[in-house]
Amino acid sequence: MSAANAQGPMVFEGVTPILRVQSLEASILHYTSVLGFKIDWQTPYFASVSRDRCSIFLSLGDQGHAGGWVWVGVSDADALLEEYRRTGAKIRHKPTNYQWAYEMQVEDPDGNVLRFGSEAKSDQPIGEWLDMRGDRWVTSNGNEWTRVEPA
Repeated sequence: MSAANAQGPMVFEGVTPILRVQSLEASILHYTSVLGFKIDWQTPYFASVSRDRCSIFLSLGDQGHAGGWVWVGVSDADALLEEYRRTGAKIRHKPTNYQWAYEMQVEDPDGNVLRFGSEAKSDQPIGEWLDMRGDRWVTSNGNEWTRVEPA
């Protein structure tokens, strides 16, 4: 029996995404003043910000690629939309209903996209999806997604 098994089953404790940023100072300001996070700690090249049980690491010019995507579960996507409208957040896609959640996309100054989602709404149809290029996709039967050609 391995040492890990002798101590009990393996437990995953959580996940903290690392987002690459161009200016740590500007990113920290955005996450704290616009998105409502607080600074947990920082070094000259790396920082941790959090809001409730959600933590995100910000890395100055390292660890990953610009334009990362992160999904964050929230209790109420509509209420968060109203908060972010007041604080001036860049809403990339308003809250939309999907099979997996009712979610919106918010973009930070470095092009990283935060997908904030609450419980799916059983009384609403499935909405359109906005992909990384900004292309829109729709579903006709809940399983087949089709790209919408730009007008």
